[in-house]
Amino acid sequence: MTVAANPNAEAETLNAKLAGLDLAGRLSFVAGLGGRVVFTTSLGIEDQVITAEIGNHRLPIDVATLQTGRLFPETLALIDETEKQYDIHISRYEPEQADIDAYAAKYGLNGFYESVEARHACCGVRKLKPLARALDGATIWITGLRRGQSANRAETPFAEYDAERHLLKVNPLADWDIDVIKAYVADNSVPVNPLHARGYPSIGCEPCTRAIKPGEPERAGRWWWEQDEKRECGLHVAEEASAIAAQQ
Repeated sequence: MTVAANPNAEAETLNAKLAGLDLAGRLSFVAGLGGRVVFTTSLGIEDQVITAEIGNHRLPIDVATLQTGRLFPETLALIDETEKQYDIHISRYEPEQADIDAYAAKYGLNGFYESVEARHACCGVRKLKPLARALDGATIWITGLRRGQSANRAETPFAEYDAERHLLKVNPLADWDIDVIKAYVADNSVPVNPLHARGYPSIGCEPCTRAIKPGEPERAGRWWWEQDEKRECGLHVAEEASAIAAQQ
């Protein structure tokens, strides 16, 4: 598969096609488009649903995770459990030690608590740069983004063109709500992070994630000390991807 002359139009066509398919159909269709297809998983409950479909249907989709160096022990254990259950390999992409050392020298190891700038810099080192390596050579990037995760993601399409990374980004669970996700997990014995049962619907790095309070949005526990309700790590923000690309 090559990027079309009008990739945005191609993404719109793909978006319309995927809207009429179920999850298995969406993943199978995308896998059949050719080129390197990569699914990046954070091992959250929605990502586990996608991994289950990839494994059960033996789809030619590379599965990768960003092993940031600050993940919960429960998340690390789930990587191994998932590989064994679905007989798949999950590629781990880690930050470069030199980048971590440079960050610590400038901000302190936990400097992300002190400013938004420092937090974004940490996400850049531990997530965005490893993501760039994970997606190297990919033509399609599959994610677990859902519209119900936050107000900032309420308009998530099934497919869109990522102009910064020059690939198609596919969000096959865009229209799934959390109740449908939980029902799929229960019906198909999908392994999930035990932290979900302890009030963590969205799980990232351990220092930056807390359990949410009743009535809070799913992602309220991420970078909870910041006031911006649209806060993101930058993986799904075009400006952040562009900044990382400029550094390489």
